Amino acid sequence: MKTWSEVAQVQPLASRIITNSIKKGRISHAYLLHGERGTGKGAIALLIAKGLFCSNKQGTEPCNECNNCKRIASGNHPDVHWIEPDGQSIKIEQVRNLQKEFTYSGLESNQKVYVIKDADTLTVNAANRILKFLEEPSKETTAIMLTENSQSIIPTIRSRCQVIDLQPLNTAAFQKQLIENGMTKNNAVLMSALTNNYDDAVQWNEDEWFAEARNLVVQLIEMYTIKPEDVYIFIHNRWVTHFKDRKEQEQGMDLMLLAFKDILYYHIGNETAFVFFAPDDALVEKAAMTFSQEHLVNILNLVLKAKRKLKQNVQPTLVIEQLALQIQR
Repeated sequence: MKTWSEVAQVQPLASRIITNSIKKGRISHAYLLHGERGTGKGAIALLIAKGLFCSNKQGTEPCNECNNCKRIASGNHPDVHWIEPDGQSIKIEQVRNLQKEFTYSGLESNQKVYVIKDADTLTVNAANRILKFLEEPSKETTAIMLTENSQSIIPTIRSRCQVIDLQPLNTAAFQKQLIENGMTKNNAVLMSALTNNYDDAVQWNEDEWFAEARNLVVQLIEMYTIKPEDVYIFIHNRWVTHFKDRKEQEQGMDLMLLAFKDILYYHIGNETAFVFFAPDDALVEKAAMTFSQEHLVNILNLVLKAKRKLKQNVQPTLVIEQLALQIQR
């Protein structure tokens, strides 16, 4: 999305709020853009920055052709600073470096913009340091914070930002886009349940690692139905060797969550809602005979708890071992 008109097709409310501010010359000194991955947070941040620096703006729309627009798009503008997590979090040293940059005059104007990706990962000290920026706003400084979890942002920061909630993308429209670009219907349904990001969906659809991940979830469920006593060995020999880090483990649990949800849908006669399995997959019927509705609801809760543990940096192998044993009970 390179124009506000394109943003308006996906995020009409956000587009209207920000473009109205641009028309009135009342751009906020701080924005907090909250939305799931793929909902356009980064694109909106770029458009705000371009609008402040573009040398050939047409109304609210940046030209996307001038030197400033091109450098902002490539991440090379000297007065537009991006901060993202260093490892698992954004650390105070990163914010100190940002503050140091802001003690200097703008290299090409007095306007400065800083964009903080995954702002919910700010450490306590880093967040308090950012708060000082927001408590004493400069008319020529604009902060844009991006997050998938605004509730993890400390209240004093949220209260000093204009919070804009981005809506999830329309699932049917997203599936149609994927199918029109060559993806099978079953795969498009699965991808739309996993992500709102078109590029991610296409990459996963063509990725051998992802295909094997999906296959391992099928094998795990089949193992529970025929040889549950071998599940622990399967986890160590197959699962852990494929899902090697936290991000991969989280993706594995996302797939597991969708698979067990389909089995629950089979119990209640809602096969049209299947996402992971095809409606006529024989394994679903077999699994439904193994897991009761009550057990399946409990399993879904267990998987969600396991995902939270991963986000809390609990050791991934320990998390999946515990989950595998809990599912058996």
